[in-house]
Amino acid sequence: MRTARYDRVRAAVDATAIRPVWGVLALSVGLFGLGVKLPAALAYGPLLASAVLFGLPHGAIDHLAVTRVSGRAATVRSVGSVVGVYAFAGGLYVLLWFLQPLAAFVLFIGITWLHWGQGDVHALVALEGVDHLQSRAQRLGTLVVRGGLPMLGPLIFWGGEYRQVAALLVGRFGGSTAAIDVLFGATPQLLVGVGLGVLTVGTLGMGVARAPRGLRDHGWRRDAGETGLLWLFFWVVPPVVAVGLYFCLWHALRHIARLIALDEPGAAALAAEAIGPALGGFARDATPLTAVSLGLLGGLYLIVPVQPASGAETVGLYLVLISVLTLPHVLVVSYMDRVEGVWRRLQPTGQ
Repeated sequence: MRTARYDRVRAAVDATAIRPVWGVLALSVGLFGLGVKLPAALAYGPLLASAVLFGLPHGAIDHLAVTRVSGRAATVRSVGSVVGVYAFAGGLYVLLWFLQPLAAFVLFIGITWLHWGQGDVHALVALEGVDHLQSRAQRLGTLVVRGGLPMLGPLIFWGGEYRQVAALLVGRFGGSTAAIDVLFGATPQLLVGVGLGVLTVGTLGMGVARAPRGLRDHGWRRDAGETGLLWLFFWVVPPVVAVGLYFCLWHALRHIARLIALDEPGAAALAAEAIGPALGGFARDATPLTAVSLGLLGGLYLIVPVQPASGAETVGLYLVLISVLTLPHVLVVSYMDRVEGVWRRLQPTGQ
């Protein structure tokens, strides 16, 4: 049930974590559309920044999120359970990287596709309050489209760069991308692009048919506008820059807003438009495990078969760490979705 405070929280999130990001992505489209070129070192900047700015920290309070979403205080048992999930799932994934690096890379793409899609579905129905996603099929289609754009957009429009990034990850374990090189050809890129395009049109078409006011429905136009912006963004902006910006500012920031809204002091700060204290509380909670994660990156550097010899290869190793952390993070977020009824409650979720 929506309350006056929930509406204030949602308005604060919209004004600080959603609309400004539209502007950043649109500006990026304009600049790169005009032919702006970035040196390779700067192109990796957004991904490197994500280690401390929103990206890596956004999953660093999962040990608190599982109880906050249920309105309970964290206990030693609850924290230990989350740590155990991370150790078990993350440990298995590290092992897969060593044994089958190409399979681990493909799994990374699939998990991230799922996770970034589920993040957008939650944001649409809970933070943006759209009314047209009235069935599970619509929400599933939205998940596939929204998660597919950052994962498949670079493949569709930037196949060569996509292959290079894959090699950066797989190469740290002595692997090769030869078995999937066929995917980077013109025909597979066209087929993937057509498939994702048809699914986009179909999902939005189903949405407008369910929207309370049809094409005039504010929520549907918002969904369609965001989807169109993401298509343009991943078409025009080079993939390393695009994924870095998306990770930091689109996906992570929306998830951070969700986490802050689950914390009583954080929600009160958002409702009062005290954004600084709200982010400060999140930063305090996320800093310890963000530091631990960066320590794990150092450990990976020491044990991988092929140590990074350049900045780009170091970014590749960082993405391996992200993949290892993403698998248990998806399990935590899926639990949060279940508690909040994101896939069961077919009306916009509120507080």
